[in-house]
Amino acid sequence: MNPYDADTHPGPYLVVEVLGVGDVSVHALAHGPEEPLHQAATRVIEAAAALDERHESVLNAVQRAQRLLEGTGRGEGGRAQVSYALLRTALPELGDVLAQQDRAYSQLVESLSAYRRLLSSPEPAQRATNRSHGQGQKTRPHRDDDWAVAGGRGLVALEAVAAGGVRFRRNAIGEDPYISRGKAQWQDPAIFPQTVQRLVADGLLHQDITENVYRPGQLLSLTAQGEAALRDGRATTSRVSAALGRTTTRTTSGALSDPAAVPVARTSLATPRSR
Repeated sequence: MNPYDADTHPGPYLVVEVLGVGDVSVHALAHGPEEPLHQAATRVIEAAAALDERHESVLNAVQRAQRLLEGTGRGEGGRAQVSYALLRTALPELGDVLAQQDRAYSQLVESLSAYRRLLSSPEPAQRATNRSHGQGQKTRPHRDDDWAVAGGRGLVALEAVAAGGVRFRRNAIGEDPYISRGKAQWQDPAIFPQTVQRLVADGLLHQDITENVYRPGQLLSLTAQGEAALRDGRATTSRVSAALGRTTTRTTSGALSDPAAVPVARTSLATPRSR
């Protein structure tokens, strides 16, 4: 449910519709002072406020012109000459504020597109890591989208698709791709659209291109290869978790059974004496 009224606050209303956030604030769009996402969020908020301001100017100009037209329309001849003179200035003013509103709307659309591109792009450090990793591999050439399936992103996407209702969509504003889940039409930040595109290219996911990419979005499903990859990914995760559990158990039990470990631990936690 959008908390903003499109008739009174079109800027924040559009931000919520496009990004699927609960409110229009820096905290909602960027959870910390990270650069450059924080700057992009600030530009979105400023552009939304600017559109609201221009919208209010349009409403005021329309109301002034409407009052002038009402008197003339009622046949008040004594005021006709005055009304005509005022209209000659009111109508160009209305055209100016409408043009300003149009520019403010375009700026908000641009800032939203820039924010979404930045939100779905890998961090510079991650890109550098991927480049160095690709240079060290001799068995396959480096791909620019390796980051999209790194760090468990691929497994997260496969599990979500297996649960059902995941759709690949594009925003009508800027054509930016995004992923939605279930009946929600908002972006799911847990799944990068680039991850889905990579998995589709690798034959792990099927994308139903017969559906409209805007609404309802193109439904995603696992291929046979994707189902096998999901089983392997879950099995690997289980083995790693089990191995970590055994290591933790051995370390804890060993420390408790070793009498020499107790004084060492006590010494390391003791407050050093001042000399």
